[in-house]
Amino acid sequence: MIRMFLAHPATSLAQLSSTRVFFCLLLCIPPAWTACPQSCQCTDHSGAMAVLCSSKHLDEIPKDIPKDAVFVKLDANKITQIPNNAFKHLNHLEELDLSRNAIEKIDMAAFRGVADGLRTLDLSNNLIQSIPKEALVKLNAKIRLSNNPWHCECALQEVLWEVKLDPESVNEITCQTSVREEYVGKPLIQVLDSGVNFCNIHQKTTDVAMFITMFGWFTMVITYVVYYVRHNQEDARKHLEYLKSLPSTQVPKETITTVL
Repeated sequence: MIRMFLAHPATSLAQLSSTRVFFCLLLCIPPAWTACPQSCQCTDHSGAMAVLCSSKHLDEIPKDIPKDAVFVKLDANKITQIPNNAFKHLNHLEELDLSRNAIEKIDMAAFRGVADGLRTLDLSNNLIQSIPKEALVKLNAKIRLSNNPWHCECALQEVLWEVKLDPESVNEITCQTSVREEYVGKPLIQVLDSGVNFCNIHQKTTDVAMFITMFGWFTMVITYVVYYVRHNQEDARKHLEYLKSLPSTQVPKETITTVL
């Protein structure tokens, strides 16, 4: 090869230049399209990778989302659960859309690994009734939680205290069920703004339950003691009557005195 370059310098330089360009294209530019999940589309969005998987009948989160994805749309599918570490490898993720699915369960470490960079997270229009605080507490993202069948109680209130909610949809977080019947059907923020504290309600309910339990045990103990005393009195009376029925010569006076 060196001899060929020396023999034909112009041709050799051209070939060398072409070779460099080829290897640069092969090694420097990652073939992102080859890593795109099946049935999804990976495109360039203002210089960043967007993975579009909307309305693809997916029932779980794809495990082969490219690690350099910045925008991921998984909306309008049939996903029911977000497992632990589902997006851990997506270090550049900024926007994640999981709306209009059938999500019921979100694991505690579902968003581990994306807390620092994630800017928006859409969980609206799913089937979420409750969510562990640990799943969202470390996120800096603006979160949409609207139009889910929320169960309004202390745990949900603690989640709302910790997360950054999307202000445009906050009034659409409604109590479908609640620890108190009068709050069903009302926007959760409206209920909390009125001064309701679900954690205090939970504590009072626990205290009442504990009091009822203790009262039940106390009643059982008193009942047993009364029964025991009455039973012993009845046995003593029967024994005394038996002793009285015996001939006087067989029963020492001291024994009757002792029974009495």
